[in-house]
Order: sequence, then structure tokens, then C-alpha cells
Amino acid sequence: MTRILCRKMVSSFLIAALFLLPALEDAQGDATVSQAGIARLFADVALLEVTIRAPLTTLMEARPKDEYLEGTFSFTADDGAEQILDLKIRTRGKYRHQKKHCAFAPIRLNLRKKQVVDTIFAGQDKLKLVTHCNSSKPHYEQLVLREYLAYRILQVLTDKSFGVRLLRINYVDTEGGEPMTKLGFVIEDDDDVARRHGMQTVQRKHLSDDDLDHRQQILIDVFQYLIGNTEYSLFNPEPNEHCCHNGHLFSGESGTYLVPYDFDLSGLVNARYAEPDPSLGINRVTRRLYRGYCVSPAALAVALGRIVSLREEILAVPTEIPGLSADETGDAIRFLERFFERAEDRDGLLSRFEARCL
Repeated sequence: MTRILCRKMVSSFLIAALFLLPALEDAQGDATVSQAGIARLFADVALLEVTIRAPLTTLMEARPKDEYLEGTFSFTADDGAEQILDLKIRTRGKYRHQKKHCAFAPIRLNLRKKQVVDTIFAGQDKLKLVTHCNSSKPHYEQLVLREYLAYRILQVLTDKSFGVRLLRINYVDTEGGEPMTKLGFVIEDDDDVARRHGMQTVQRKHLSDDDLDHRQQILIDVFQYLIGNTEYSLFNPEPNEHCCHNGHLFSGESGTYLVPYDFDLSGLVNARYAEPDPSLGINRVTRRLYRGYCVSPAALAVALGRIVSLREEILAVPTEIPGLSADETGDAIRFLERFFERAEDRDGLLSRFEARCL
């Protein structure tokens, strides 16, 4: 009988890791990660300006998660003309959906596919929009950019990641609220990630230990340590939810892949509202804690080597984020550099991983 993922799964991962070492070594040699097949919207990192006109007062007061409100979505088309599209809009999310945490909730944009043909939004339908959370405090826009930075770093490591596109959004409240311009970013749809990798989206309550593509999961676990993120899990889904916490599952030829998302509680972002789970024994999110599974030291070393080999590319990403202030850029780089400094003692860092693996 297939065993369910748990903290006692060490032996099966040890065996699997031995067979995966050649593949891991091949991956380490790739200096760049291809995003072949990604939609036009996510193939460019240039800041894109858009305008959302909608009943924003009602949207943020009622915070509907099922019923859409009507609005319009506009941007400059390739020919320089303003393109105005019909828009359905609602709120989304969990933690940031709550008013006590965010005065401005994350948003789901629903566009008409027929209207976006031959535009930069071609092929897009439903898009998740990560918003600024608090309209009166400019610092919250910097947090948006730092979370966007986490997605961009993951793209350096693997193409099995969500595409993201940074937007400057002009919000126009059709109910008379004060207009505002804020930074945010949209995230590639799950189905599009699956399509460009020849995979399928998966919904399961639990995973078995022989389901995962272990090579990818080891890389993801070390990436989560790099950005100081402990807010994810393969075996602890949220109540009444499918596996996994802050990750989507995709099924491919070599197994099941976890593609992570939602990094606002990571140390790299260091949001003022972020607090680690008290059960983890750390008192702030900027303290790194390894949350990966127990695998062979050799397999961990190869994944760590992959990330270390991309040090310069990773440290360059913060400098490429439009709107990220000099102070925030410097702080993000210093946080990332502390990982690489620790990685200089490779055996010591691997021992840390082994001591806290699950």
C-alpha cells in the first residue's frame, strides 16, 4: 500500500535521491532557465501601465469571493491606441482578504478572451492580481515588489514556476472614491503553467512519497530556505483544502511537481504583519529555517550547488525591479547574501538542513 507523506518518510527519499543525482548534476549545469512557451504577457519584465475602472468602494467593503462586479480594464495597445476591455472583478485570497490584515484585498480579474486577441493579454482569462494591501502607507508597495522579487528569483532557478508581470495600476472608483495609482503584479494561471510543460493540474488531499519529482522538490526546499519562507507544506493543507499549503500540484511524466506561490510571509519580503508559526521555534521571519524533507546529503549538496552557481544572477534580480527603492534593494541583497555566505561552509549548511529536515 502506498504510504502517505509524513515525517517518517526518510528512507524512501534516501533511495530515490541516489538515482536522481545524475539528473540533478545535469540541471546544475544549466546557467539559464528557459521560459519557452510562456504567454506574451509574462515573457517581458517591463513595467506595464493599466487602468481599472470598477465599483471599488463596494468591492472592498463587501469583498465578494464568488460574485463578480462589472468594470473595465484598459491599457495601451501595440498601435498606441487605448484598448478598453470589459472586466469582471472580485476579491480573492485568505489572510490578505481579511480587513483586519489588508484594507485593500487581492483581486481576481476576469477578462473576455475574445477581446484580448492580438493584444499583450492574448490568451488570458482569469488573472490573480497581487495588490498593495494598504492604500495609505506607501511602504506596502515596496512589500509588493519584494514578493514579486521572490517569484523572479524562482524563475532564475526553474521554468517550473509561475510567470509574473509587474503593473502600474490606475484605480478609478466608479462610486466616487479617490482615484489612486499603485504597483501590483499578475500571476500566470495554473492551467497555462500546466500547458506549457505538458502537465496537468492536480487536486489531492494527500500525496504519497513516490508521487513527487524529488529533484524538483529538493530544489524548491532549498529555494524556500534562500528566501526565508517557512509558510508552506506538502502534508499540512489548510482546513477543507486540497494539498498543498501555498503550492499548486502539477502532474508530469516524471512525477508530481509542487510549484510554490504566496511569499509575503517570507524573510525576503519581511512584511510588518508577518509572524512565523510559533511551533517552529523562530521569533521572526528573517530567521531562516529549513522545512524540506530528509534526503541524502549528496542530493542536497547538488541542489545547493545549483543555487550557489547562480549567485550573481540571483543577486542581480533586486536591481532589476522597477520602483524598488535603493534602501529596499540593498536590504534584499543583504538578506540574500547572508544565505550565500552561509553556503560557503557547505558541510555546515548541509548539517543544518539534516538537523531540521522533516
